[in-house]
Amino acid sequence: MKRSFLIAAVLALVAVAWIGSGQFGDSDRPKASEKPPANLSAEETLASVRVRVQQAEVRQARITLRGRTEADRKVNIKSETQGRIVELEAEKGRKLSAGTVLARIAADERPARLVEAKSLLEQRRIEFEASKRLNKKGFRAETQLAAARANLDAARAAVKTAQMAIDDIAIKAPFDGIVVERYVEIGDFVEMGDPIARLIDLDPLLIVVQVSEHDAGRLTAGTLASARLITGQNVEGIVSYISSEADSATRTFRVEAEVENADGKLPDGVSAEVTLPLQQVIAHRVSPAILTLDEAGRIGVKTLGPDNTVTFMPAQVIDEEPAGVWITGLPDRVTLITVGQEFISGGQKVRPIDEETLAPFVHGTGGANTAVLPRDDAS
Repeated sequence: MKRSFLIAAVLALVAVAWIGSGQFGDSDRPKASEKPPANLSAEETLASVRVRVQQAEVRQARITLRGRTEADRKVNIKSETQGRIVELEAEKGRKLSAGTVLARIAADERPARLVEAKSLLEQRRIEFEASKRLNKKGFRAETQLAAARANLDAARAAVKTAQMAIDDIAIKAPFDGIVVERYVEIGDFVEMGDPIARLIDLDPLLIVVQVSEHDAGRLTAGTLASARLITGQNVEGIVSYISSEADSATRTFRVEAEVENADGKLPDGVSAEVTLPLQQVIAHRVSPAILTLDEAGRIGVKTLGPDNTVTFMPAQVIDEEPAGVWITGLPDRVTLITVGQEFISGGQKVRPIDEETLAPFVHGTGGANTAVLPRDDAS
């Protein structure tokens, strides 16, 4: 028994000494401190992103702005002579044709002046004919003939002046329109230049908006615009005028669209929501979720380069709709990063995955491909 215990004790001491020496194998194995450093680059993990190859489309961009209706023509009709109003047809709200008498001023002595001027004209005509005959016979000098001719011309001018004075007493509508204001009543005495009535022309009716500097150059005259009036009426018209001069205060450009309004049911001066077509452009429709900003604050998207490197591309939003936003500034065909763009930056290499099939993506195929992509050792 004692011998067995002794042998066991000796074996235990040998085992402890062996473990303490740290030698578990061949003495030629290098120590831990002599091992080469680990290759960390081989263990680096690429970020995974989902991508989609997208082709640009032709897009008829539109802008919607606040505007107003405006009569095609407005004029304050004024008296061209003085006198008392004796006849008045300018009732508010009345539609008038061009040439209709709005008001008439008392003739007073004007007809008598016309008769007098015509009589003097006949006298001057006879005197001139007599002077011309005497001049041919040598009994009248050229200067006397010239004076007779001047008197005749003056008499003719006096007749025209007297006739115009009579014509001016009838104040007429210069164009087809609606009387919206009347400033005089029968019996009023008016001077030359006093307002008689206000006339507006509502056919065509103008839809007027102010367009920004950026969008004004993208509009084209002759295109079809649409508008919804605050009254609930929906109308369409042709863009007829684009100003060539910006408003000095707002730096915007006046744009007009003409709307047919023969019945006069569309009023002047009401608010309208106007949609204008812009020039056709090549654009991409994307989800607003993939839009991002660069360090300079420019809006854009992140795309995938041929070597799986991330590139930020600035873009401009030109239109919005429920299905997404339309942007320009990208190539016609581009590989968009649609998921994961928030966690990567320009110049960074990534592992692209096709967003539809969730398979590895390879450039030039337009979708998923089973080709091997760069991998790290751990994967």
